[in-house]
Amino acid sequence: MAECRSPTRQLPGESIKMFAVYVLKSKKDSRLYVGFTGNLELRLRQHQEGLVISTKNRRPFDLAYKEEFDIKEEAQAREQYFKGARKLLKELIERGEAL
Repeated sequence: MAECRSPTRQLPGESIKMFAVYVLKSKKDSRLYVGFTGNLELRLRQHQEGLVISTKNRRPFDLAYKEEFDIKEEAQAREQYFKGARKLLKELIERGEAL
């Protein structure tokens, strides 16, 4: 799995909320799902447990890719980029290349 992380802007003692863009690959039909969240661990669990309507019937999943951001708007923009470039995203994941 490829991973990228933007630099954080954190002061000593300050808590930073991280935002993640992630790509799931269905083990059932090999289709990709692109998402954005402020809590990746929880969101992945929700997908695997069938609590997300749009992916409920495509379980189980592998986490194919993720990127973490410290700015919410950057993560949202990256999610929209991936959603607009699904063919490229699929090809890069299949070849195991980092984005």
